[in-house]
Amino acid sequence: MNGREKYEPGPAFGAEARNEGDKWTLILIRELRHPPKKVWQALTDPAELREWAPYDADRNLGSAGPVTLSTVGAPSPHMSETTVDRADPPRRLEFSWGGNQMRWELMQLPNGTRLTLWHNIGRKFIAMGAAGWHICFDVLDRFLAGNPIGRIVAGDAMKFSGWQRLNAEYSAQFDTGATTTASSDKH
Repeated sequence: MNGREKYEPGPAFGAEARNEGDKWTLILIRELRHPPKKVWQALTDPAELREWAPYDADRNLGSAGPVTLSTVGAPSPHMSETTVDRADPPRRLEFSWGGNQMRWELMQLPNGTRLTLWHNIGRKFIAMGAAGWHICFDVLDRFLAGNPIGRIVAGDAMKFSGWQRLNAEYSAQFDTGATTTASSDKH
């Protein structure tokens, strides 16, 4: 069996949902055993994004300016024309994806990097987003460690038995009023 066949996500952790009025933000924190420079490369380099992220980029995200992000695994192609608003290597990256603001912060730790993602997201999609990012971060960590298992996003992620469990755990944790199945979530 390869790493992907053995992969099972752990329990929900390191996530928080905040709201200000109608605006919801999912905050995810992971401590990775890799230096900030290596994590930054994985967040910005199009070839490395293809190993773990739910989107592809038409250029390196490590500098401010226009970029096209393509959602991976969507039923039909979804391209987002956007702008990298801030790129301070290897500490902070800000852009929007699908109309939702994203901010990545990297903080050096003695044995690696604390990666924090702030992702504005619709209230009913917070648990689903947390479950999806949880899996993406697991895949990212394996990729950075030299044990890639391949990108697991969208429908592929939802096929993992652990995704449904994660979605339910995050739903209970956040109490956002969201349902726990993708088919019943509507805006």
